[in-house]
Amino acid sequence: MSMPLSTWSIRNPIPPLVLFLVLIVTGLISFKFLPITQTPNLVIPVVIVTVNQPGAAPAEIETQVTQKVEGALTGIQGVKHINSTIREGSSSTMIEFYMSTDIDRAVNDTRDAITKIRSDLPSSILDPVIQRFEAESQPILIYTLGSSVQNQEELSWFIDDTLSRELLSISGVATVTRNGGIDREITLVLDPDRLAAYGISAQQVSQQIAQTNINLPSGRFTLGDQEFTLRTIGNQKTVSDLQSMWIALNNQQRVKLTDLGHITDGTVEQRNITRQDNNPVITFSITRSKGSSDVTVGNKVAEKIEMLKKANPDLVFTLALSMVEFTQTTYDSTIYTFFEAAFLTIFVIFLFLRDLRATFIAAITIPLSIIPTFIFMQAMDFSLNMVSLLAISLVTGVLVDDAIVEIENIHRHMHEGKKPYSAAVIAADEIGLAVVATTMVICSVFMPVSFMDGIAGQYFREFGLTVAVSAFFSLVVARLLTPMLCAYFLKMPKHFNEEQKQGWIMKNYQRMLRWTLDHRAKTVSLAVVVMFFSFGIAGYVPTDFLPVSDYGQSRLSVQLPRGADAAQTDKAMQEIAKKLKMRSEVDFTITSVSAENVNRGEINIKLIPADKRSLSQREFESDVLPSLMTLPDVKVDFSKVEGGKDLSYNLVGNNSELLQQTAQAIEREMRALPELISVSTSAGERQPEVIITPNYPKAAQLGITPEAIGYALNIATLGDIESRLAKFNEGSRQVPIRVRLPVGEEQTLDVLRNLPIRTSSGSTVPLVAVADLSFALGPTVIERYDRVQKIAIEANLNNVALGAGEQKLFELESVKNLPQGITLTRSGDAEVFNELLTNFFLAIGAGLLLVYVVQVLLYKDWLQPLTRMAALPLSIGGAFFLLLITGTPFSMPVMIGMLMLMGIADKNAILLVDYMLELIDRGEDKRTAILKACQVRARPIIMTSLAMLAGMIPIAMGIGLNTEFRAPMAVAVVGGLISSTLLSLIFVPVLFSIVRDIKVWLASLLKPFVNQAE
Repeated sequence: MSMPLSTWSIRNPIPPLVLFLVLIVTGLISFKFLPITQTPNLVIPVVIVTVNQPGAAPAEIETQVTQKVEGALTGIQGVKHINSTIREGSSSTMIEFYMSTDIDRAVNDTRDAITKIRSDLPSSILDPVIQRFEAESQPILIYTLGSSVQNQEELSWFIDDTLSRELLSISGVATVTRNGGIDREITLVLDPDRLAAYGISAQQVSQQIAQTNINLPSGRFTLGDQEFTLRTIGNQKTVSDLQSMWIALNNQQRVKLTDLGHITDGTVEQRNITRQDNNPVITFSITRSKGSSDVTVGNKVAEKIEMLKKANPDLVFTLALSMVEFTQTTYDSTIYTFFEAAFLTIFVIFLFLRDLRATFIAAITIPLSIIPTFIFMQAMDFSLNMVSLLAISLVTGVLVDDAIVEIENIHRHMHEGKKPYSAAVIAADEIGLAVVATTMVICSVFMPVSFMDGIAGQYFREFGLTVAVSAFFSLVVARLLTPMLCAYFLKMPKHFNEEQKQGWIMKNYQRMLRWTLDHRAKTVSLAVVVMFFSFGIAGYVPTDFLPVSDYGQSRLSVQLPRGADAAQTDKAMQEIAKKLKMRSEVDFTITSVSAENVNRGEINIKLIPADKRSLSQREFESDVLPSLMTLPDVKVDFSKVEGGKDLSYNLVGNNSELLQQTAQAIEREMRALPELISVSTSAGERQPEVIITPNYPKAAQLGITPEAIGYALNIATLGDIESRLAKFNEGSRQVPIRVRLPVGEEQTLDVLRNLPIRTSSGSTVPLVAVADLSFALGPTVIERYDRVQKIAIEANLNNVALGAGEQKLFELESVKNLPQGITLTRSGDAEVFNELLTNFFLAIGAGLLLVYVVQVLLYKDWLQPLTRMAALPLSIGGAFFLLLITGTPFSMPVMIGMLMLMGIADKNAILLVDYMLELIDRGEDKRTAILKACQVRARPIIMTSLAMLAGMIPIAMGIGLNTEFRAPMAVAVVGGLISSTLLSLIFVPVLFSIVRDIKVWLASLLKPFVNQAE
């Protein structure tokens, strides 16, 4: 005869104790090595193809490069979307694959596709760069660097050379990127008149400098019995030597470099201007490597920065942005909430049991279940992030459920006169199947969502598996340790073998049960009404993707009219920064002018800590934006710290003019909506262009191609591309040597017209002799979505949820009456949330099926599992009702709470029905079994529910910092837990009675057709 596991544990206490000793020690070691991050380790199958063509206009790059790249990529297996962004001199194409696609395979397929069309692309492009998108590529730290002694160029070199080397030596630091600053450069500014007089082009000068100012290996030479390495040294040792270089002319003559122009050892043109509170600074950002800890990396970087401060007293480092602080605060707050919930849970248990020993046995279930879970988390490469920590916090109340049920059952048997040892053996065996069933239900609910598709599915993966594994270990504790500890450590109560008197609550409950059993039709009708009410109010609850988090910093985008230079943009931004500094919520501001578009810039606003200000980050942005929008000729809007905006859509179509007009109409109507703020579109302003049109007969006669004209102009105005420039060696540093025409006031249209262009014979002619010049307007940026042009339309939400904002957008006349050929598609949070809803309900369906199958297998009954599962809809009404009255949107955290409610509601029903069936098997009639089971099991059900509520209420109230993600989940759990507990105790007994009658009727009906088991 087989022995129950709990009985074996009681009779053999040493092996279970040794097992959990090993699990605890190993779990603590695993916990120490788990990284602390903000989000789970995401694997996003996105590949980025970047093609640079210096000096090329967006329109030319679109037709010559981007469209060919997109065409080659379309046929790759697993492609979901293709997004392209084209700016002056650059095309970036982002290929988004379906989540099931292997990222390494995607990168290889993309590389092969680009290789096949490389010969079809212009020869002037640089080699295409193909790289996978890393979720960890977002910076976790941004510092500013200033100095009272060193200038911008010296600080820039310090970051590139010393600082980067020191920080990259830290384990876990992936990249150190400088933003802004000035690079050193040796510039030869050519005199156009002298070029024309000597008959040489800027292109020839640049090429000769690159070919002569270079060191090259030259082979080997054996002299006697010794071998020598040959090296040709052409690199000039000083700038003065460089000035003395000779340049060969086309007529076999030569000229000194200084005769063609003047050489300066200075810096590149400064187009990026960065300031902190009006003081010039340079910023540098730090990203972590995959699998490393935000907190560990942040601490090590801070230590290294302190060392650099001591070694360089003149340097001033300021932490401008820190996701590490947010991550650390979230971690500390969650750990505090966990201990708070655990304490309240244990306190509730003590109030019911009034037994310190029993309370202690229930309490140790929590660490004994959670600590071994860390072993699994480390093996699966999980981290301690907001999702896995939420799972640990949420599961706290569930972990003690099995122990509470067993201890309460043992207590009941002890009150009947049994000794602790005998009571533990009998009670644990009696409740064993119910405990296994409740745990299997929890696992069945959470396992399917762990394998959801999409980006959101990767969040649910860590959550679902962490909860399921913790629940499994709680089952192991309940079957191995709890009965054994009760058998050896509990004491007999002072009063036993006495009939337990019913309190007034139990008497009224029993009276209500009798009425429901006598009026089953009315009770079921009421249950149906409750269910329809539950689903009815769900439509009034707003929907959202993720709650808004307070990062303590804001990003303000600033745009001036096209044509404004960097100095004008910087001046406008300093005026805005001055206004912001007058706000009590602002600590400091960092302004930065964009190097690509100098009429645009960004202001990073660092806020004081959340507990020291009255407004949240989003409230501050909504409050300050109206005053900033009154500034003349300046457009401002806020973006999310992690990039993008709350509401994001793509307007796509092939007619660019119609696309622009439609985007402007939608933007205009969106700005009138009070629910939306910071409305913007990606429709760039038209930039002035000088169009060079070759005179083909003349150009052909002289052997000059349009490509040669474009290349010559590019070198003359911008200089050659970086890889082709000559380099001046100074120690370990290489300084580029750039050749170009004058800029500023010296740059006139006549300079371009008279620019020498080299002919096929080696002579030069002015540009005007082979081409015509004219003025035009062209796009500054072109965006494409799935091979057609797009304009992104974005906005932030003003105290409304995502669903409400979307509804207002679709009610706009310009959206309802889109022109033919123009469509509006979701992107950003709206697209991810739409996918999440679909995948979530599919996973819920799979979970319900799995719950039913598990119960059929455990109880060998096809109908009674339906009774238990009928409790699930009863929890929905309370959850949605509390969400509605608190104004909490239905979002991803709420979905997580709904999952937990499914498990809890089914667990309560299992405890009731399991004991009803057991009493019937003992010979009790159906009605007596129902009434007695409800009387016995109501206490542990209420006890476990109150323990869960005790842990959830502080979270729902938002006690602590960074509770924005956890609070909505707790609100749903609190509301659903109250309704499911109360309604389950009323409706489940009636449903059991009905299903039991149906089962008996079906058995009698099918008896003639079914053979009896032997």
